[in-house]
Amino acid sequence: MESLMFLQRINIALSRGAATSQLRNIDETDPSSWEFSAFSQNGEDGIIDYLARKIINPNYYFIEVGASEGLENNSSWLALGRKYEGTMYEGSLDAVSRLKEHILPMALGVEAYSLFVNLENTEEIISRSLYKNPDVISLDIDGNDYYIVKKMLEDGLRPKIFVVEYNSAFGPDNSMTIEYDKDFVMDFNSYENYLYFGVSITAWRKLFNENGYKFVTVERRGVNAFFVNPQYFEATFLENIKGACFAENFYQFQKYGTTWLGQFEFIKDKSLYTVIK
Repeated sequence: MESLMFLQRINIALSRGAATSQLRNIDETDPSSWEFSAFSQNGEDGIIDYLARKIINPNYYFIEVGASEGLENNSSWLALGRKYEGTMYEGSLDAVSRLKEHILPMALGVEAYSLFVNLENTEEIISRSLYKNPDVISLDIDGNDYYIVKKMLEDGLRPKIFVVEYNSAFGPDNSMTIEYDKDFVMDFNSYENYLYFGVSITAWRKLFNENGYKFVTVERRGVNAFFVNPQYFEATFLENIKGACFAENFYQFQKYGTTWLGQFEFIKDKSLYTVIK
């Protein structure tokens, strides 16, 4: 019964992605027009798909950290819809088991591993990758994201497209992330603590700019940010993009009934690290 349910959801996601991608009215300068959702929770699939088609000399390889069970992530469309190869990582053993049972048989060349990622084990991700410059890396671990990405970049992992989640509760200008805790797990069940996770968009922009990446956009629902290594894209294409610099997380706005200014009140006195560079 579970296998049938997964198959139905996979088919729905592929059909939705195929249909909505064709309905887009693409404006090359406006990333919001690139969006569609197949497996992604928001418009990430469309932005990733469009950027990936613009890569000079692609290798059709991805890495996703925080892949869940494969039904809601940023790489299943690449694996199933675009026939990319790659690796998926997820901290939950149960989720990885479902990934291996239901997604991987349909995604040749894709492997899945159970790994609760921290600074002590990022080398596992790098050593398993077939490329130091995969086309896409997507990272969503709802916690120490800033520190993990910083370590990956320092250790030579340089994807052409890097997709990361930002926490809009920090606002558009604060350059902050949570204090590093190798055992950090986001508190999904606490109204007071739920917003304490992740990274501000400004902190991400500082980190990626320092490492030679160009900011592209955030997606419309205020969850993901997109950065590219400019050496793999036509300069005129990147120069003409007019991406959104910040968007409120729709779910957080709905849950708390206030913009980031009100949401920040819940986390301003918690342990935060200010990103200077």
